[in-house]
Amino acid sequence: MTQQFRTDLAVERTAAAPDLPGITQETRGKAFSVTEIRIKNDVCGAPIGKPAGRYVTLEAAAISRSSADYEAMAEELAEELGHFLPEEGCVFLAGLGNRAITPDALGPRVASKVLATRHLRTALSEEELSYLPELRPVCVLAGGVLGQTGMESAELIEAICKQIQPAAVVAVDALACAELSRLGKTIQMSDSGISPGSGVANRRAELSRRTLGVPVIALGIPTVVDLHTAVQGIYGKSVPKDRPNMMVTPRDIDRLIDHAGDLLACSLNMALHPGMTFAQAEGLG
Repeated sequence: MTQQFRTDLAVERTAAAPDLPGITQETRGKAFSVTEIRIKNDVCGAPIGKPAGRYVTLEAAAISRSSADYEAMAEELAEELGHFLPEEGCVFLAGLGNRAITPDALGPRVASKVLATRHLRTALSEEELSYLPELRPVCVLAGGVLGQTGMESAELIEAICKQIQPAAVVAVDALACAELSRLGKTIQMSDSGISPGSGVANRRAELSRRTLGVPVIALGIPTVVDLHTAVQGIYGKSVPKDRPNMMVTPRDIDRLIDHAGDLLACSLNMALHPGMTFAQAEGLG
C-alpha cells in the first residue's frame, strides 16, 4: 500500500492487504452485497490503518428512490443498523459535515430527516402520545464544521453527551473511497468511531467510545475520491508527489446526496423505531 492510497472504506483497505492475522471477513446480503469485516484489536488493524471493531459494507449497483429494490434496500440497511444499536435508551444522531458544500452535506441532509423524539414525552399530552407508535428517544444535531462555528464537532458532541447521557451516538458523515465505482453506491457502518475529514486529509478530533464514553456508530457513503488514488487504481502507477492533487466528486453529486441521504434517514428511522414501517419512515422525508 502506498502513501497515496486514501480511503475510508475498510473493505478497500483489506483488499489492498489481504490475509492479515486477526482480521476476518464474511459476505451475505439480498438487496445489497454485504461484507462484514472484524478486526480483533488495534495491533491487527494497524497495517491497514483501521482500529479494532466491526465494519459492515453494503454495496449496490445504484442508490436511487426510483429503484425497484428501494424498499428492500431500506429494510436491509435498517436491519444491519439495528445490530449496532443498543436495545433501549436515547440515541444521539450527529450529522457531520458542511451543508453549504454539496459533497460534504450528507450528514446534515440525513439529520434533517431523522425523527427527533426525545422531547415528545414532555411536549405532548397522554392522548396525543396514544396516537403515536412506540418511539425510542432520539435527539439530532447538525452543528456545522469548525470553520463555521469555531468549535470542533467532537467538542460540541462531547458537551451534549455529558448533558443528555445517550446510550449511543450515531455519527453520519461523507466518506472518501479509492475505487470510482464505489462513489455513491457503497454504505459503511462501524462501531469503531470516526475521525471526521480523515478521508480528505482534514482529520478532526476523534469521535469514539474512548473519547465520548458511549458506543459510537459511524455511518457514511463515499462522495469523493482522491485524484492521485484514482489514477493509481486505474493505471497501476503512483503519481509523483510534486503533482497537484484534488478531491473528485461525481457530476451528479446533488442527486447522489439527495437519494443517499433519504435512504440513510429512512433506514435509520426504521432501525431506531422497530415498530415503524417502510411507508411511515419514507413519509417522514
